Amino acid sequence: MRKSLLMFLFCLMTVGIALSCREEKSAGEKIEDGVEELGEDIEDGAEEVEDAVEDVADDH
Repeated sequence: MRKSLLMFLFCLMTVGIALSCREEKSAGEKIEDGVEELGEDIEDGAEEVEDAVEDVADDH
């Protein structure tokens, strides 16, 4: 019983330490990531429009 309790406490402490070591992003980094994702989405949308225009042009 005592061994089980010690193993449980050890596992709990290990998880706590692992979670506390995570690197958290600052607000600036979050904004930068969002802007990059938005830029990629815009590029993807532009490529889709370009493909659609080319398909229409090829059909005529």
